[in-house]
Amino acid sequence: MRILRYLTRDILLHALAVSLVLFLVVFAGRFIRYLAEAAVGSLTGDVLLPIMLFKLPGFFEMILPLGLFIGILLSLGRLYAESEMVVLKACGIGPGRLSVYVMVPAVIVMLSVAALSLHIAPEGSARAQVLLDNPRSAEGLHLLNEGRFRKQRRGDYVTYTERIDDDGLMHNIFVFERQSSVAGEVFTATFAESGEIIFEEDSGRRYLELRGGSRYQGEPGVLALDEITFSLYGELIPESQNSLRRTGKVDAIATEVLWNSEDPRLQGALWWRMSLPLMVPAIAIIALALSRTDARRGRYAKIGPAMVILLLYFLGLTQGRGAIEDAEGPALIIGVHAGFALLAIALLQWERITKQWKGRHGV
Repeated sequence: MRILRYLTRDILLHALAVSLVLFLVVFAGRFIRYLAEAAVGSLTGDVLLPIMLFKLPGFFEMILPLGLFIGILLSLGRLYAESEMVVLKACGIGPGRLSVYVMVPAVIVMLSVAALSLHIAPEGSARAQVLLDNPRSAEGLHLLNEGRFRKQRRGDYVTYTERIDDDGLMHNIFVFERQSSVAGEVFTATFAESGEIIFEEDSGRRYLELRGGSRYQGEPGVLALDEITFSLYGELIPESQNSLRRTGKVDAIATEVLWNSEDPRLQGALWWRMSLPLMVPAIAIIALALSRTDARRGRYAKIGPAMVILLLYFLGLTQGRGAIEDAEGPALIIGVHAGFALLAIALLQWERITKQWKGRHGV
């Protein structure tokens, strides 16, 4: 029992230390991305910090398995390098019992990752999505900023609104658009007394809805000018493919909804969420097997090959998710889990396998 407590504490301390370093790296990268979105008007400064806080659980669902993997390598690698593992083997602790001991911190991390990926992270993403969908704080704000002319599409799209109420209602709106065609350039100017950004939940798109205004369209050098007076006019708000609001919509869907959905895209997200905790026991055993070293090679000898195996595991899961989203079924992602589970068992018993092989062949 003392050995179990000692190993569990040492592995968890190493895992937490590694996870903290990885979190700082990931957090800095995400924060830079969010600052870039705020710099172009996609986000306002008052929602930047809340969105980051709501997204934190989503960071840890990926960081904790990697932190445990490296933590086991460092912790057990130190035991091998300092010959403490020799003492444990002399006490009758072989690979089988050692794997049982390693499973204790692995189960703790697995349950934590399951709670994060299946419940806490989707809830946080959903709350962040509410802020992103808000017309005053989301990407639609870059189209119309209170009291400022804003240029988009390299100056081909200019907008202005005199005032924006707390509920998102805009007053005295001006929109200018320049379009190129085969015949030449076409200029369109729109004036409206009021308007707001409408979010359509079914399609996930947003529209600029203008009320009580006029729309003028013409070509340079042509005297003819088309005039349209409207009481209600809607225009689709274009969005970039990598915008935060678009890329985070699936992450904001509750796991129960994904479970009851037959949409391949949502099924892929469900299998990905389940795969994160399922991979923890396999990578724990792989780390245990690859932590074998000696004083000459040191505790960091196997980190390079181990990281390659972990990277292949993540790539396999990513390909499996893509196969599910392409309506090819979960066979690939299940095969990836099964394959790496067999690899973990093979690596754990590698010394016994090689000894038996040498004994049979007289090596």
